Amino acid sequence: MTFNVVLSSINDVKNFVNIVSKYDYEIDLTSGRYVVDAKSIMGIFSLDLSKPIKVEVHADDCADLAGELKPFVA
Repeated sequence: MTFNVVLSSINDVKNFVNIVSKYDYEIDLTSGRYVVDAKSIMGIFSLDLSKPIKVEVHADDCADLAGELKPFVA
């Protein structure tokens, strides 16, 4: 599953990481040519947060996660 999110503040990043960290599957964030682990606050801050960031969830059933991330979806 792939979608875009906007993380426009430090609180957004903290809340996003808290949500994705609850799930066992791999989740990547892609911005330009950079790919980081979505569970890494430091990794996220290395991305350009002024633009939407692509989220790639490596799981078949991630409806719970998608529901929790609705506030961030671009």
